[in-house]
Amino acid sequence: MDNVTGHIHSVESAGTLDGPGVRRVIFLQGCPLACLYCHNPDARTFKCGTQTDAFTELKHIARNANFLKTSGGGVTLSGGEPLSQPKFVKAIFAGCKHMGLHTALDTSGYPGRRADDTLLGLTDLVLLDIKHIKPSKYKVLTGVDLQATLDFAQRLADLNKPVWLRYVLVPGYTNQMDDLAELADFIRPMNNIERIDVLPFHNMGCYKWKALGLDYPLEHTPEPNREQIELAKQALSRA
Repeated sequence: MDNVTGHIHSVESAGTLDGPGVRRVIFLQGCPLACLYCHNPDARTFKCGTQTDAFTELKHIARNANFLKTSGGGVTLSGGEPLSQPKFVKAIFAGCKHMGLHTALDTSGYPGRRADDTLLGLTDLVLLDIKHIKPSKYKVLTGVDLQATLDFAQRLADLNKPVWLRYVLVPGYTNQMDDLAELADFIRPMNNIERIDVLPFHNMGCYKWKALGLDYPLEHTPEPNREQIELAKQALSRA
């Protein structure tokens, strides 16, 4: 295996939200999206990251490999957008599989074409964040086009690759019931979707925007209430 270099943003050594069991979550630098609610705006470019290499990161993973396996967990690569560094993802996942660890890829799906069959073959689970189902609204939220994400979702379905679908609920942006119904219609035929998570919007990343000298566009957007969250869950559960 080649010792591929990469750039990381941060590491969570015992995450429990980004895949099954207890996981080492490595947040990678680089993201082609410009999401209005991004909670890691400093992960968009490679300037703020730490350069490392696959061997170094795999050594860190190996120290806790037995614990991760015992918990039913593994390693998740998140971001940023991990598919901004597909060679690095592939090298990390190859090492993880050598250790017998479960692998999860947390992605927007937008750069899905950069995930070749080998990379997806090393991936046990995809955490797929479909941020909106309407192309125009997706463009407002992310600054990029939707179709690439939908194409990647369909590719994962064709491969029967396990997916946990993630949907960030932002009042005024992603909580319209007709849009949720349309997303449910899109994913309904996909038998590979094992779980649907509605993630409530929060503005805890606001201070990071201000530290970078950026205006946070959703600073005054309220967090969704319990009723809004439950309605969204019910709408998507009909998939």
